[in-house]
Amino acid sequence: MNEIQNLNPQCIWKNFYALTQVPRPSGHLEKIQQFLLDFGKQAGVEVFKDPANNIVMRKPASPGMENRKGIILQAHMDMVPQKTPDSKHNFETDPIEPWIDGEWVKAKGTTLGADNGLGVASIMAIMEDKTLKHGPIDALITADEETGMYGANDLPEGELQGDILLNLDSETWGKFVIGSAGGIDVTATLAYKETETDPEDAAVRVTISGLRGGHSGLEIHEGRGNANKMMVQMVREFIEECDARLASWHGGNMRNAIPFKAETVLTLPKENVAALKELAEEWQSDFRDQYKQIETLGINVTVEEVETPKTEVPVEIQDNLVNAIYGCHNGVIRMIPSYPSVVETSSNLAIIDIENGKAAIKILARSSREDMKDYIVKTLESVFNMAGMKVETAGSYGGWDPNPESEVLHLLMNEYKELFGKDSIIQVDHAGLECSVILGKYPHLDVVSLGPTMKSPHTTTERALIASVEPFWQLLKKTLEDVPEK
Repeated sequence: MNEIQNLNPQCIWKNFYALTQVPRPSGHLEKIQQFLLDFGKQAGVEVFKDPANNIVMRKPASPGMENRKGIILQAHMDMVPQKTPDSKHNFETDPIEPWIDGEWVKAKGTTLGADNGLGVASIMAIMEDKTLKHGPIDALITADEETGMYGANDLPEGELQGDILLNLDSETWGKFVIGSAGGIDVTATLAYKETETDPEDAAVRVTISGLRGGHSGLEIHEGRGNANKMMVQMVREFIEECDARLASWHGGNMRNAIPFKAETVLTLPKENVAALKELAEEWQSDFRDQYKQIETLGINVTVEEVETPKTEVPVEIQDNLVNAIYGCHNGVIRMIPSYPSVVETSSNLAIIDIENGKAAIKILARSSREDMKDYIVKTLESVFNMAGMKVETAGSYGGWDPNPESEVLHLLMNEYKELFGKDSIIQVDHAGLECSVILGKYPHLDVVSLGPTMKSPHTTTERALIASVEPFWQLLKKTLEDVPEK
């Protein structure tokens, strides 16, 4: 572990390691908030928690730099809590266990939290470094970005004092992000009266696992397997061919993560269990063939005989739910016509929970166009309304419109070329960034997002490229030093 703190630049890695030791899953941020408040006081900068549970730090300009434009450095404090099936990790109490694997920093059995811990660690490094030259700096470390951008959405107007916003939540070094998609949470619910199972029936737990999962914005275009969509194909056939009945379904656990595991409990006549197991083996073989170029971890479909539950979903409700899940769109809908390599509109069938008389299906829909965001919402509403479900939306945020003429963008491009002798890449992301929300309250800001390289955020294979952090730090320091005058 100590080796991580000694990586270059030490000022970032030591702070990142310290962050890994503080539990900070979305929705449970008391410990990390106190940690950041204590850090700000020790660093000798102004620090406070605002009404939206964000942590704000302020550092005055270096002598002679008071006339420079104010910079706002922004990152989010929470992390996605994903763990491997065999992990006993408790994200609310246990520290992350980072380790070095060649050129990468990874975590043992869990998400690493480099998204967005490296951004927070970089802000901490700037706040405590007394040798840097810079104009006035605000740091905004937002709360619960991963579950709905609540900290950004509730950000008080008039709190930020800068002119330029550098969002430190991008995941590819050498690329400057100048636009991102908007998004909205779609939730379909249904309450139903359970029916008693046939006491002579057997019961099985069907599990699909071994999928890569991934970020539902950054990696939705890769065609990775969605455990819920794969499960519904099997369940429908089990119902049709084996006279199976649905008792429960649990798949996925984060709205912005592609689900990598799902399990259902089914009841069925005892004499049909063997046939169901044979079908499950066929599905496993088919899935492995379908995804052999994409799902490299090894897809597993397992069937385990379990105690027969006392109740199950009524057959007419079951069929409506299965049909709706089958018909629910998942994945890319359209690419941006003017940027054909970037996804414009998508949806992620993220979470399914069906049990004890309640069904809830949660989807994150994204689009860089408001009319297409409305289209996918109405598409999803239509599917689930036909199943008799109540559909609600929440957490809507708009897209971030690109500004190719941004002054700070051109400063970053010039600094990058000067420091590293090559051109940077300008990009529009399908992943949602808080920039659009913040711009809604501070429309005067000049905004760019950047960061070191990370792979597979929101999964247990999340990793940070060690070699990308040092040049990122060099660029950040140089940009602060060369910020133009007001």
